[in-house]
Amino acid sequence: MLIGIPALLGPEFLAILRAMGHGDEIALVDGNYPAEQQAQRLIRADGHHLGPVLDAVLSVLPVDDAVPQALFRASAKGDPLLADPVHHEMEAICARRAPGRKVVALAGADFYARVKAAHAIVATSEPRLYANIIIRKGVIYPPESKTS
Repeated sequence: MLIGIPALLGPEFLAILRAMGHGDEIALVDGNYPAEQQAQRLIRADGHHLGPVLDAVLSVLPVDDAVPQALFRASAKGDPLLADPVHHEMEAICARRAPGRKVVALAGADFYARVKAAHAIVATSEPRLYANIIIRKGVIYPPESKTS
């Protein structure tokens, strides 16, 4: 256990997040997603739904602010114009943790291709369909130096 670090971010999970560089992407996927087959690096978050995992990740991972789009979600039935309640939940978490950053809906094939190229995939036990999101890592800016 660590102070200020959500308990569901175990050692392997934290190591992957820490190893990511600026511009690397991590996908958080539901229990139906073919994560093992597509992952370059796989993190199991069994027993956890997507919302708490997303909240925990965004509590420690900066979202890229150097690009216009850095948060991407799956679409219901592959149609970016459709959104399920889980998408609204994800958007609310992102709005709280990464204010001003819009979650962009991607069509099925575009989303799958982006997940496959991700630095890592986190497989949750989320039972709802299309509960998948990609986060592009940003930077942590150095503190401003004080001059005398």
